[in-house]
Amino acid sequence: MRISHKRKVQLKLQKQTPVFAELATKAAPKKVAKEETVKAAAVAKAEEAKKVVKAAAPAKAVSAVALTPKQQQVLDIVVKNAEGLNPKGIGLEAGQEDAKAASWATGALKKLTEEGLVERIQLAGNKVLYKAI
Repeated sequence: MRISHKRKVQLKLQKQTPVFAELATKAAPKKVAKEETVKAAAVAKAEEAKKVVKAAAPAKAVSAVALTPKQQQVLDIVVKNAEGLNPKGIGLEAGQEDAKAASWATGALKKLTEEGLVERIQLAGNKVLYKAI
């Protein structure tokens, strides 16, 4: 097919008749309303689940957090080194290669800091240490 013919075909497909355009605009607000109610219901369920978790285990936040084996391994290494470690040191202790040790540990460290299990300490420049809380 020639390119000019393809362009013409695509333009014809993109054109909408006035009746079809009206149907599309009428259907759009209904979809938005449904999405908003679904999102609101999901948020309400999530808040209820958080309340249940807090009520069930207020003393131990660690038991309420589900960690992957990799995250658990990183947490164990950080807890073992009380003075703090950088991501490369954590990766090397876990048995990773020198070149990819830091990138291996960063994903798990990010999750652990979000959960409040590990503290991130920013040093001069781009140097970072992680300590267990």
